[in-house]
Amino acid sequence: MRSLILCACCAALFVQGCSTTRMTNTSRSAVEQMLVSNAVDQALDKVDFSPFRGHTVYLNDKYVECTDKAYVISSVRHRIMKSGALLVDSPDNAEIAVELRTGTVGTDVAESFVGVPEIALPGMLTLPEVRVLTRSVQTGTAKLGIVAIDTQSRRVLGDGGMTMARSNDEAWFVAGVGPFKAGSIHRELDRATTGPAAVIRNQVPNTVALTAPTNYQHTAEAEGPTSIKQIDHEVEAAR
Repeated sequence: MRSLILCACCAALFVQGCSTTRMTNTSRSAVEQMLVSNAVDQALDKVDFSPFRGHTVYLNDKYVECTDKAYVISSVRHRIMKSGALLVDSPDNAEIAVELRTGTVGTDVAESFVGVPEIALPGMLTLPEVRVLTRSVQTGTAKLGIVAIDTQSRRVLGDGGMTMARSNDEAWFVAGVGPFKAGSIHRELDRATTGPAAVIRNQVPNTVALTAPTNYQHTAEAEGPTSIKQIDHEVEAAR
């Protein structure tokens, strides 16, 4: 038995093992997607949908053509519903038609450094580039246009207009050491994932809360009429 153990130990000294782990990445980086969604969220933070409360609303998204189109549309739908409006699938059933358009939804990259650039000397000699300090900045920009229309009179409700916002991700390298990160998306990540400050009540929450449906009649009596059509129906019933 001892001889077998001794032979196994000797064999282990001369045998080498190796292993490999296959790592993959998505076609778009998480940082790029965060930059776009962060800019969209900031742009929508500047839009007040509260005048739609208690009205039926149809969202027209045929003019939305951009990166992360589904996120943009769903975010607007969420904000409208959160305001207390009722979304419908047809303009014929809506009191208000909201037309959404996108001007810009995308990212840009800029890089700069402090150091000595590559220098080509006469002959075959070339001095290599030396970077002491490098700064790389990737920004996400969202420009959204929104107009609301009364479906009966076809008049514009308010001026509407454009809302724009920008998010950024900064990476610093000092003498090749780094990256040291900064930027708005990192502040958002810290706020949403660490400590009691992860939940801020005056912003769209980073947690999802759902409730079971309630009796519509009971809800209507508690909250009052939710649309002009409902008011007309109640007046007719009273007669």
